[in-house]
Amino acid sequence: MIRLAVRVARADAESVLAELLALSPGGLEECDIDAGTVEYALYGAPGELPDIGELRAVAGGALVDVSTSEVDDGLRWRDWHQPLDVGPLRVRAPWAPARPGALDVVIDPGQAFGTGAHASTRLTLELLVGVPAAGPLADWGCGSGILAVAAALLGFEPVTGCDSDPLSVEATTAAAAAHGVQIAVSRCDLRRESGPWAPTVTANLVRPLLLEVAARIERPPERLIVSGLELGEGDEVAAAFARHGLRPASQRDADGWSAILLTR
Repeated sequence: MIRLAVRVARADAESVLAELLALSPGGLEECDIDAGTVEYALYGAPGELPDIGELRAVAGGALVDVSTSEVDDGLRWRDWHQPLDVGPLRVRAPWAPARPGALDVVIDPGQAFGTGAHASTRLTLELLVGVPAAGPLADWGCGSGILAVAAALLGFEPVTGCDSDPLSVEATTAAAAAHGVQIAVSRCDLRRESGPWAPTVTANLVRPLLLEVAARIERPPERLIVSGLELGEGDEVAAAFARHGLRPASQRDADGWSAILLTR
């Protein structure tokens, strides 16, 4: 397995992350190198990852370094992906054990965002399990499908998902089939159009994209979980959605990230 690492200046990390997620919709690993540098890492087989030229173009002037390395895709890689338990849910890789009685979300990992390992996904799930599971739900920016699948298992129905990347549409469709749940998945560019409407919406995006969504939203949901926010960004995003009658009802913070449940 290949590890492709991109180091960028911390001051520009948020905007670079938004662009990297467009190239790697399943997600990526994030770690702090030092006070001024953040590293984003993508994993995949040779030929599956974006080329270095694309990454240099995306990072622009924020780029510190790009490097590739081979990593052990055996036990050491598998040990990194530990099961995640959130209320009745267990999110796990295929080789991790199930939890008796749990609602089992099995995601074959390639990157950290896609398996629930990233704090933004964990925090979204924590807020989601506290929402009464009744009626439709839409997942804006569905990525690997983890949130949409979890919502369907929790009892939301119907569940829809959208993403700008066709690979995310394929991944979420495949995840729905593997879990025996119905999820209607479509392509949409949230920078230019509204996502599918539902009374409950999850939006695990990043601050710049959430602000764009707030600026163009036509029909606000009754409940909106926004995440992918670094600590300190929540007030600005909440204020943007407050113009549509959505107010903070609950917030979760962990590992430098925040997720907020907004309700009307």
